[in-house]
Amino acid sequence: MAAAAALRERISTRRARLDGPGREPGIDLARGLAVIGMFAAHLLDTSPFEWAHPATWTDVVNGRSSILFATLAGVSLALVTGGRRPFDAQRMAYARIRIALRAACIWLLGILLILLQTPVLVILPAYAILFLLALPLLRAGVGVLFGTAGAIAIAMPFAVYAIDSWDGWHREPGLTVAQSLGWNYPFLLWAAFVVAGIGIGRLSFSQPLTATLLFMVGVALAMVGYEVIGRWALIAPADSLWGIALSSVPHSSGMGEAVGSGGVAILVIALCALLCATPARWIVWPLRAVGAMPLTAYTAQLVAWAALQPSIGGYGSELAAFRATEPFWPMTIATIVGCTVWTLLVGRGPLERLVGWVAQAGPRGPALDDR
Repeated sequence: MAAAAALRERISTRRARLDGPGREPGIDLARGLAVIGMFAAHLLDTSPFEWAHPATWTDVVNGRSSILFATLAGVSLALVTGGRRPFDAQRMAYARIRIALRAACIWLLGILLILLQTPVLVILPAYAILFLLALPLLRAGVGVLFGTAGAIAIAMPFAVYAIDSWDGWHREPGLTVAQSLGWNYPFLLWAAFVVAGIGIGRLSFSQPLTATLLFMVGVALAMVGYEVIGRWALIAPADSLWGIALSSVPHSSGMGEAVGSGGVAILVIALCALLCATPARWIVWPLRAVGAMPLTAYTAQLVAWAALQPSIGGYGSELAAFRATEPFWPMTIATIVGCTVWTLLVGRGPLERLVGWVAQAGPRGPALDDR
């Protein structure tokens, strides 16, 4: 009897962590969707999207899930450094050091996951570098943040095109450098998503009016990126500077993709904030649990993949062989159940706890929030 009461009390306490003051359930939900979306991008066929063919609708996760993940990284950076009211200079100095330590942990974890040699482009090294690039802007105003994000999205596709033209990327040293930098997610361009996320995190984005305005902005950006800039790219030769730098194709690093997929990320965040302002936030609690421990969920997927990878056989590649086992639903359900149980019984995710412990080992100062 006493044990049952203690268990109920423990579950109640752990559950309150995701519903307590200062926690943003919409952000947890959006992160959970981003993690599951990346699972889908890895494990499902993502043929080019066509409205008339529902089998291609899974393409919606292709590229967009990882961009949502990066945008949410910016939101999290804003939340752990004061939210609407950024820390003062002294407190921000401590926060920057601890964020840098987190970035180092995430980069190292990314390298370890690359060594597993799963047929997945690991985002974590780029994610870590993006944390470092964001440090100087953590006290910037909202206007500066959104202006900077827009400038990066417009200018950097051309820089990425020039850098990608280097022949050395296809040789062994270049491949090693690319993996170490996470260059498949080029940080020069992807900084736009993180900076935009910081801007969102400095707003009252969970308020219905603000969330609705953000949703409208996201829709507008998606239309401009895909229907305007993306169509301009189709006019130019596909392998030309303009054809590539303006492209809206997933993982093209084109301006159309940056603006369009960035808009999708903003509208998803807004929708999640609106949904979680209603009682529906209890229905999506398991997804919020995944979003509360995204680093653990992402890492567990790749570790499980490495352990379960079948032989290539007649499938032609490790990716095709693994997808042939139809792993998406089993891995997704296991992740949701595992994260929910862990959150209720233990609380903070194991890797989140470890990275947080390393960060707190830095200079003494105000503790960072767990978001």
